[in-house]
Amino acid sequence: MLHIGCHLSVSKGFLHMGREALAIGADTFQFFSRNPRGSKVRPLDIKDMEQLNIFMDRHHFAPILAHAPYTLNGCSLSKKTRDFAVEAMADDLRRLEYVERCRYNFHPGNHVGQGSEAASAYIIDMLNRTMTGAQKTTVLLETMAGKGTEVGRTFEELAAILDGAVHNDKLGICLDTCHVFDGGYDIVDHLDDVLTAFDKRIGLQRLLAVHINDSKNPLGSHKDRHEKIGHGHIGLQAFTAIVNHEALRHLPFYLETPNDLEGYAAEITLLRSVSKEEVN
Repeated sequence: MLHIGCHLSVSKGFLHMGREALAIGADTFQFFSRNPRGSKVRPLDIKDMEQLNIFMDRHHFAPILAHAPYTLNGCSLSKKTRDFAVEAMADDLRRLEYVERCRYNFHPGNHVGQGSEAASAYIIDMLNRTMTGAQKTTVLLETMAGKGTEVGRTFEELAAILDGAVHNDKLGICLDTCHVFDGGYDIVDHLDDVLTAFDKRIGLQRLLAVHINDSKNPLGSHKDRHEKIGHGHIGLQAFTAIVNHEALRHLPFYLETPNDLEGYAAEITLLRSVSKEEVN
């Protein structure tokens, strides 16, 4: 079965998101852990989280994904910004302990001129200060497009962070199709080669989620502009190969395309229609 969902708003609560996802044919979803462009966080409602846990179990949901705010930059030149990243991530992880089968995804950050090696050291420090051996939430680094001074465009940069973290067993990767394509990895004509390269440097066992998005820009553009499925430079044929690939088809897929709920429902239906497991 294809496990697929979209990005939903947490403003009305966790159980509401579960019901909203089910209503559009999804069996998972993604949400921001707090204001994506700020720091404000929704009041902790443990009962609501527990109700979602029951709902997800009843409807056989795949793991859901909490997305860290875009303001979280653990490799900033500014100590104040780095301190905020540590505080926000630590708080997010404490809160997510109440949610079953939830992973936490974040953008590695922007090195703003200091270079990826120095940035990686800061990111590793952030992870080592916020993660614990007892936590049940797996933390995912997202593949990036390489826009500006983004860290995480290459598999090598991501691997360096994974290798340096103390709680290495609780780390994984979220592969964003738009980002890797814009970053220069040809998932349209050479998907097998890209996955082989990923496996060689990081290990496919680390790949735990996929952001499934088309791209408004061509291969290697480093722009990071998402497009609706089949309307961009990646195309429906490539997405058909992606959702059916033996190394990917068991993973949860999360849509981040420019859509409303009706549009997400249509894309979920479309991707299920090209999934061999769904058709069979």
